[in-house]
Amino acid sequence: MMAQAGQTPLQRLRFNNVALRRLPVDASVERGSRTVRGACFSRVEPQPLLRPRFVAVSPRALALLGLSAEDVLTDPHGPEYLSGSALLPGSEPAAHCYCGHQFGLFAGQLGDGAVCYLGEVAAGADRTDPCGRWEIQVKGAGLTPYSRQSDGRKVLRSSIREFLCSEAMFALDIPTTRAGSLVTSDLYVQRDAFYSGNPRPERCSVVLRIAPTFIRFGSFEIFNPADDFTGRQGPSAGLHDIRAQLLDYVIETFYPEIKTEHTDRKARNAAFFREVTVRTARLVALWQSVGFCHGVLNTDNMSILGLTIDYGPFGFMDRYDPEFVSNASDKKRRYTFEAQPYVCHWNLARLAEALGSELQASTAGSILDEFMPLYRNFYLGNMRRKLGLLRREEPEDEELVEDLLKVMHNTGADFTNTFRLLSSVCCPLVGESGQGDVGTVVDLILEQCASLEELKVANHPTMEPRELEMILSMAETSPGLFNMTANRPEVAKQLEKIGRLKELLETNQDDLKVKQRDDWLMWMNRYRKRLTQECDGMSDPAGVDKERVSIMDSTNPAVVLRNYIAQNAIEWAENGDFSEVQRLLKVLENPYSVPPDLKQPIWPGKKGSCETKGSTRQSVMDSGEKKGTADTVCLPYNTKPPEWAREICVT
Repeated sequence: MMAQAGQTPLQRLRFNNVALRRLPVDASVERGSRTVRGACFSRVEPQPLLRPRFVAVSPRALALLGLSAEDVLTDPHGPEYLSGSALLPGSEPAAHCYCGHQFGLFAGQLGDGAVCYLGEVAAGADRTDPCGRWEIQVKGAGLTPYSRQSDGRKVLRSSIREFLCSEAMFALDIPTTRAGSLVTSDLYVQRDAFYSGNPRPERCSVVLRIAPTFIRFGSFEIFNPADDFTGRQGPSAGLHDIRAQLLDYVIETFYPEIKTEHTDRKARNAAFFREVTVRTARLVALWQSVGFCHGVLNTDNMSILGLTIDYGPFGFMDRYDPEFVSNASDKKRRYTFEAQPYVCHWNLARLAEALGSELQASTAGSILDEFMPLYRNFYLGNMRRKLGLLRREEPEDEELVEDLLKVMHNTGADFTNTFRLLSSVCCPLVGESGQGDVGTVVDLILEQCASLEELKVANHPTMEPRELEMILSMAETSPGLFNMTANRPEVAKQLEKIGRLKELLETNQDDLKVKQRDDWLMWMNRYRKRLTQECDGMSDPAGVDKERVSIMDSTNPAVVLRNYIAQNAIEWAENGDFSEVQRLLKVLENPYSVPPDLKQPIWPGKKGSCETKGSTRQSVMDSGEKKGTADTVCLPYNTKPPEWAREICVT
């Protein structure tokens, strides 16, 4: 159909909503939450916002749809279209039905409780999608059949985090869903962010999400029979014909090379599951290499394409801690940073179970056995690159990486900034001067390490006090039972923390710094010997070392979306100033290079910052970058968190 004259670029988007034609759609238009059987999607009607307006747009993400930022910002109905408040011509609003294992337990029907599928848009000129179309969604557009007890709305706080992190991950070259725009409004909902009994009104906001598809592991769990533990079952339990239909659609649309290579159905399905396994292993290895913790790694938050999906209580580590938990609601610490590869493996096993007779159990088991070796290989490759070990693969590399992380953990070193500083270390065959001097680099790293008081707090046991007291009493009353209990990994970690805390209580800040320096110098000498092997025998060792530094600086980001940086942008935005969200987006789009004079103005309510004599207000269409008044405290984007950042809690 030819576009009508006078239409805006948004109105001219070419929709081809294949998913709704290929997969069963719920025929009911009944309002309210309900169980949806025999369907992968339900028709919905997005609920309009009150006076919607743009907070920010991502030109790079919009380009996927063949749109420019100007196309969107100058459209008089742009905020309405991209929040679901008005329907784009050709869009067909729907919500996706899926289930999930949440925190290890099968939860039954979940689905898009606040997300609305608008349709699939023909890709722009720079095609990077596998099927020629991009699915677009609006997150926060109101009630669906899957909203359960919620209102289907998202607020500005969480929407800013998802918008920024989607684009930050893309800039870090980590597979992810994208975010094209962020719209807020004058419609308010009550939210108790910390479950403290103190709700407050927050602005309803909507993120435009973009991906080839948002189908996830949990999409196949709608066919699950009753769970042995929870008793819950998928809403389409036993409907194996629809499961086959969904599987065919996913493979034919997003894995066409697998369909072409395999005529046998069982072999095709095995190849599909293997490819999902490989992509998942590669994805989590990338997360681990940048210190990213997802926070809610349930099966319903795992993309069938190996994308990072559903940004909620995520977090980039500041101080390196393998037991880092980004989600304050994760009381049992299921989704720690170090657990992510194992959780992904567990989730893949649940996907294999959900595929049922479509995938032979023995075949699935064999493929699952490949996951951890795949992950370790991807991860070690990433870490070699972060350390500039590019020309040789030595057996001791894995131990070198492990020992680096141990030193970082023991000294409380900042994850991002420490890796960034390592490119300053010179290969001994090239020589030392200025910042390349080992002592100078170690001094810079020590500035990124935790203080004695910070390490004391970090090494407090995380186990329930009563349980820990009972275990410790065993040491005196029943040594044999204590030894058996102490061998359990979770208990061994707590005992290690206690031992470390005892050491810290018996030292002082000066002695601690001496020990930290010695530990870093010891590791640094090993690292320099390994760098010598990289340059050894090369006719131009200086050229080789220059290349190493360049690759390290384009692998180890200078800036990631730390919680305090995101929270600072949120505070400005919640007070009517969107300029920091826009400025931060530009910084995150180029994470490997931050101009030294570009700093973030800290919201004046934060501890250690000064009161401002007036706010800087800036609309999304104002191209000028204002940095607040002269009285506003500014921090570099690549600084480790200030003291007030410790109080930030994400749920």
